[in-house]
Amino acid sequence: MNAAVNAVNTDPEPAVAPPFWLLAELTYRCPLHCPFCYNPVNFAAIKAELSTDDWIRVLREARELGSVQCGFSGGEPLGRDDLEILIREAHALGYYTNLLTSGVGLTEKRIAEFKRGGLDHIQLSFQDTTKQTNDFLSSTKTFDLKRKAAELIHKYDFEMVMNCVVHRLNIDHIDKIIEFALEIGAGYLELANAQYYSWALMNVDQLLPTREQVQRAEEVTQQYRERIGNRMRLLFVVPDYYETRPKRCVNGWGTTLFAVTPDGTAVPCHTARMLPGLKFPNVREMSVRDIWYHSEGFNHFRGTRWMQEPCRSCDERFSCLGGCRCQAYMLTRDVNAADPVCDKSPHHAVVTDMVARANQPRDPDAPRKPLVFRGAEESLAHGHDA
Repeated sequence: MNAAVNAVNTDPEPAVAPPFWLLAELTYRCPLHCPFCYNPVNFAAIKAELSTDDWIRVLREARELGSVQCGFSGGEPLGRDDLEILIREAHALGYYTNLLTSGVGLTEKRIAEFKRGGLDHIQLSFQDTTKQTNDFLSSTKTFDLKRKAAELIHKYDFEMVMNCVVHRLNIDHIDKIIEFALEIGAGYLELANAQYYSWALMNVDQLLPTREQVQRAEEVTQQYRERIGNRMRLLFVVPDYYETRPKRCVNGWGTTLFAVTPDGTAVPCHTARMLPGLKFPNVREMSVRDIWYHSEGFNHFRGTRWMQEPCRSCDERFSCLGGCRCQAYMLTRDVNAADPVCDKSPHHAVVTDMVARANQPRDPDAPRKPLVFRGAEESLAHGHDA
């Protein structure tokens, strides 16, 4: 890792508030093999999952520190047999609880137990709105299981958020995705354009949509907002590469999110453990309080003092806080670099080159680079044609 610039910086550092959101990534195990998964590409090497007792201690320590929202995710959190216990404990501690799931493994017995345990809401992911495309993008036969999960969510009167990752292979029928969400009774639809980390970055040339596709999808989404009113809330997240200013990293590094990975590594964002030179502690070895306030990993990029130029003297530095550290590292190999999404970054051409490739006309008869699906090592070698 490049050394941080040590020049004098007079910017005031903000007081460190407690983490608002505890993200419990219970397992990297997942029945799906999505080519845009944000789990680490080396997830198979991370095997030592926290025990039930460890997770209960983390839940208690984070709540004592001030966390109020708890999300259970993965991989697929339904892969943990103790999920019912953890939901019950989180509810008893006073968290607002979310389950982020593919729906695969959701049975009536389990959802009834989740209801008794106090789970507040469920976010259900679909890869697409047809069986053929959904099952292709997940490299599984799971569409029918997801439909059954949606039915169970309604039967047990849960608030349901439907999530669909949007990319080049499905963005042209955004209207069908919205109609499908209405059909299954979602109260909220998140149309989350793929963010290019981990597996998605490996597939960026196949997944990044054209500017015209993004603009059209935004227009269609707005038309539906006006048409359906309050029947369903629609959120459309524009892909970073079509912006000229980066988003804050989870509202600012070490300001909002305390994430715990399956093996107990604590990180300030989902993908931060990829960053070289930073030590992220394990909840088996340090308390949540000590990690949040005193660990080098959580403090390193807090505020603005770590910044180098052009961020250090930029009058917009408090708006974006330098953007995403993982994105900066992936695209520049420098963890301190300005996020290349920003058009003030000296590395902005990395992003514009990707966008230019995405917007080039494609010969339908030309050989296509295969998608790399999340999975075991052999999938890295083979992939599937997009």
